[in-house]
Amino acid sequence: MSETTAPVGSGSTRSTATAGARSGRARGALLALRTVQVLLALFYGIASALPKLIGHPSAVESFDRIGWGSGAMYTIGALELAGAAALLVPLLQSVAAIALSALMVGAFIVQVTVFDGQNAATPLILIAPLALIAWTRRAHNEDLLRLLRRQ
Repeated sequence: MSETTAPVGSGSTRSTATAGARSGRARGALLALRTVQVLLALFYGIASALPKLIGHPSAVESFDRIGWGSGAMYTIGALELAGAAALLVPLLQSVAAIALSALMVGAFIVQVTVFDGQNAATPLILIAPLALIAWTRRAHNEDLLRLLRRQ
């Protein structure tokens, strides 16, 4: 018989111990995922959005090179900041991860087409943990839909 299945009433402590270890591993995995969410929120809020929102010369130069100007720079900075904050709100974290992934697809395309692929790996690297967050926290999407339908 496997560790995960025991007959009812068998009194097996092994299945209980295995379930306890598994729940401990699950807690550890959820803690690690939450840590990644906080780190991504800090990255998007401070390292990515802030330079755009304060008009840092490097951000201004990049957006001028793209040809989009300051309006797009402030818009993308605001979207990144909103996504960073939403990564920390349980009801919004899956949707935020999806939205930030979409921004990263756009960033990848811009990096390849305008900047000759200079930093093209960065958005791709960021999509991986965002996809994991979106998938793992997808149950919150149903709660969000229920909330939106009530109003």
